Amino acid sequence: MSDAAHLLVLNAGSSSIKVQLFEDERSILRGQIDGLGTDPHFTLHDAEGAVLADRALSPSEGACHDSALTVIVDWMRRERPDVRAAAIGHRVVHGGPQFGDPVLIDDAVLETLAGLIPLAPLHQPHNLSGIRAARAAFPGRPQVACFDTAFHRGHPRVVDTFALPGHFYDEGVRRYGFHGLSYEYIAGRLAEIAPERAQGRVVVAHLGNGASMCALSGGRSVSSTMGFSALDGLPMGTRSGQIDPGVLLYLMQEKGMDGDAIADLLYHRSGLKGLSGVSSDMRALEASDAPEAALAIDHFVLRIRREVGALTALLGGLDALVFTGGIGEHSATVRAKVCADMGWLGIALDASANADHALRLSPEGAAVAVYCIATDEERMIARHTRRLIAT
Repeated sequence: MSDAAHLLVLNAGSSSIKVQLFEDERSILRGQIDGLGTDPHFTLHDAEGAVLADRALSPSEGACHDSALTVIVDWMRRERPDVRAAAIGHRVVHGGPQFGDPVLIDDAVLETLAGLIPLAPLHQPHNLSGIRAARAAFPGRPQVACFDTAFHRGHPRVVDTFALPGHFYDEGVRRYGFHGLSYEYIAGRLAEIAPERAQGRVVVAHLGNGASMCALSGGRSVSSTMGFSALDGLPMGTRSGQIDPGVLLYLMQEKGMDGDAIADLLYHRSGLKGLSGVSSDMRALEASDAPEAALAIDHFVLRIRREVGALTALLGGLDALVFTGGIGEHSATVRAKVCADMGWLGIALDASANADHALRLSPEGAAVAVYCIATDEERMIARHTRRLIAT
């Protein structure tokens, strides 16, 4: 088997590094090391789901992204010596105004991406750590950056601007949108499932620990609930979502909180976890009898319903609603609550299909088709990487 048939995809998060190995379009290995720096654990599965690796790592093995990638590379060299990836594709959260398409990474690109850290301080540094580790582990192999913001590029200025003096927009203070790799994959998958619906007016709800929604017209992004940062829009696992900026002024002026304290509050102590005081995990909230857990779920649902209406208004109508992401794909409760009493918009659920997490959740003949589609950001990265290195 030739090297050119294999592509390695890395998705480096704050405390994890996900890996997937592709042979042409087929995923042949998938796994991750999570708990970096605290309780690192390595898991890996083959295409059929069989466990290939499942072990706790030593503190030195799981200390950082560099050491974690070494564990993955050593396993591949030992267990799959015939595999030498032709290229490595990376998820990078922020491409800024500069990057609207995947790009081959060189020193200049890496320096530019480092300059975007202030725009995504809790994501970009870890993405770049993964890239640097991969460049050291695979010297001479092409490294490709694929951006979560790229799919949303091309919006007219009126969509992406804030009502601030224009020089702020020129300096990069604008709406970027995120989860673009997920939305791009869903747009393509919906075109396979229901091509007529995919060419129409679609709202996609990517619901997980990070959550956002996107309006698609003809398969292209029209607007996203996330804006300048990954804090905006829907409440998330530990992130606040949209908040009145007056609250932040109050916290600074009356409570004496500085930028670091506010960042910690908004990124780590808010959202489902902050509201419930129970957990950031939707499964734990659904299993809890605590009224605060129910409040967190209801607030999450309320915000989703509000954004469905707003995005539908922007689109001028709705042909399909798609749920994806960890919560969107697996929580029948959240989907049912979101769609309840939405008949005025043409949305209805088949209760049995929803309980079974079926592909199509709406009854035949419904004005709006509702789907549950599993996303695959790593596959999207692999496609972009293969296309770029082939040119």
